[in-house]
Amino acid sequence: MHFHVRMDVRLPHDMDQDTLAQLVAREKAYSQQLQRSGKWPHIWRIVGEYANFSIFDVETNDELHSVISGLPLFPYMDIHVTPLARHPSDIDQG
Repeated sequence: MHFHVRMDVRLPHDMDQDTLAQLVAREKAYSQQLQRSGKWPHIWRIVGEYANFSIFDVETNDELHSVISGLPLFPYMDIHVTPLARHPSDIDQG
């Protein structure tokens, strides 16, 4: 199942910089592990925002929730999920 996910990060302005650096490093490692596994095949930065558009390829809604809620930055995110289905006019449908 494919999902389009928008993630907007909202960090506290007074967050300790060392804590922030550790959090961001853990986030990067976790997200890259998911990318290598194929569960997070696409991620794009939204220009001018601390946000991204991503495509996830997972088996179930519950798996997506588990993957997203495992993100170290999850407590600081506004997340919007859209389930995707193949379009009948897609020439790469196979």
